Amino acid sequence: MDCLFCKIVNNEVPAKIVYRDDLVLAFEDINPQAPHHILIIPQKHISTINELTSEDNELIGHMVQTAKLLAKELNVADEGYRLVMNCNASAGQTVFHVHIHLMGGRRFTWPPG
Repeated sequence: MDCLFCKIVNNEVPAKIVYRDDLVLAFEDINPQAPHHILIIPQKHISTINELTSEDNELIGHMVQTAKLLAKELNVADEGYRLVMNCNASAGQTVFHVHIHLMGGRRFTWPPG
C-alpha cells in the first residue's frame, strides 16, 4: 500500500508527531491553514469516511476525544477551534486515509471555501 499516512504511522516518513496511542496518531500538518493545524488519524487504514462501519464507531469517537484533548493542550479549547473531515476528492480529501483536521489559533469564517 502506498499510503502516506500509513507510512507516517509506521515511521517510514518523518512527521512532527504530537500524540500517539494504540488507536490514533496526531501530527502537525505540513501546510497549516491556521496557527495550530493538527491531523488526527487512525493507526488502521481506512481510505474514506464511506468505508467506515459500525465497528469503527468507537475509533471515530476516540479521534474526536483526542482532538478535544489536543485543543486543550494547545490552549484553543476555550476560544474555539474547528474540526474538519473531508470525504473524497470533490470535498478536498487529498490523502485517502481518514483524518480529522484540528485547526485553531485564529478566527474562522463561515461558510468555508
